[in-house]
Amino acid sequence: MSDREVQAIILAAGQSSRVGKQKLLMDFGGRALIEYAIAAAQRWSPVAVVGPDVGAYLDGRRDVVLLHNDAPALGMSHSLTLANRFVPSDRTLLVLLGDKPLVSQTLIETICLAAAEADVVYPLYDDEPGHPVWLSPHARLHIDGLPPGDTVRLLRTHPGLVQRAVETADRGAVFDIDTIDELRSLPTR
Repeated sequence: MSDREVQAIILAAGQSSRVGKQKLLMDFGGRALIEYAIAAAQRWSPVAVVGPDVGAYLDGRRDVVLLHNDAPALGMSHSLTLANRFVPSDRTLLVLLGDKPLVSQTLIETICLAAAEADVVYPLYDDEPGHPVWLSPHARLHIDGLPPGDTVRLLRTHPGLVQRAVETADRGAVFDIDTIDELRSLPTR
């Protein structure tokens, strides 16, 4: 599958309630947290689903297409639904989260290479599923049926889809920023 048939989606509309302010705009290792996902996904022409603050920060950029989520409280599944409706239905979605700064292009490539004949492909680090997540056009048919909230994970266990977990030693698959302390620590892979 060529890179043109795969569309990177960065879910970046969360409200950062545990941090108390928009964490994706906070400094992490010298740049805003959202910049890491955008850089890692460049090869796959990223579309970022954003709330108002991240949208204002990224407005006018040429390295990412913005899709505004006016109801971020509806959770990740709503952002994914917006992206699913925006991207042509024959493309595969490669879903990244804006608060996972250690996801690298190499990890994304690993997931893409493992995707043959699978609908849902994701990294597995120490038995913990992570991101990015590959969603084939067939898997995309089930996105609109996800309940509100952070229920994207239900696609990993959907009985009508072929799933593949890819074991990895890359901690970037699971490391995310949920607290100020995590924001201040840059772990090693």
